[in-house]
Amino acid sequence: MRGVFLDRDGVINDDVDLLHKAEQLRLLPGVARAIRRLNQRGLPVVIATNQSVIARGMITPSKLASIHRHLRWLLALRGARIDAIFYCPFHEDADVAFYRQASADRKPRPGMLKKAARLLSLDLPRCFVVGDRTTDIEAGRRAGCTTILVRTGCAGLDARFAVKPDGICNDLPEAVQWILRRIA
Repeated sequence: MRGVFLDRDGVINDDVDLLHKAEQLRLLPGVARAIRRLNQRGLPVVIATNQSVIARGMITPSKLASIHRHLRWLLALRGARIDAIFYCPFHEDADVAFYRQASADRKPRPGMLKKAARLLSLDLPRCFVVGDRTTDIEAGRRAGCTTILVRTGCAGLDARFAVKPDGICNDLPEAVQWILRRIA
């Protein structure tokens, strides 16, 4: 089965430095409609996001769950649905000792994508990854997905990896158009 993986910050919502409160969530223009279009086509929509705010001790996993409930609520108000959210709380330089480790889930590693694929019966080579950072694109490439870099958020300027996405779009609505043209 096909699916669409989305990074969160900079793709769905404004890229706020270390988002740690639900009040900081601001959907980017056209995002809810774009996700709704994927929902209408029967494509599972999965968020895969690194969350170093937990490793830094700024929030707990339960607080992150509250933020994600708020995000889902904001989208639901506009008729859009996220099917699953995967996050990685680990970071090699974490302030909280428990989270100080390398993780197969932390992008650019593809662990979250592979885990989601197993749990949701997704066929990774038929899936799409939409991100605003080269770490997103590298994770998608390592998982064998089609990758799309959007020019919102970081817009690939992190330049951590010399990766070439399969597509470059201005924002998520344009990326969804790009995806839907290819699966028509």
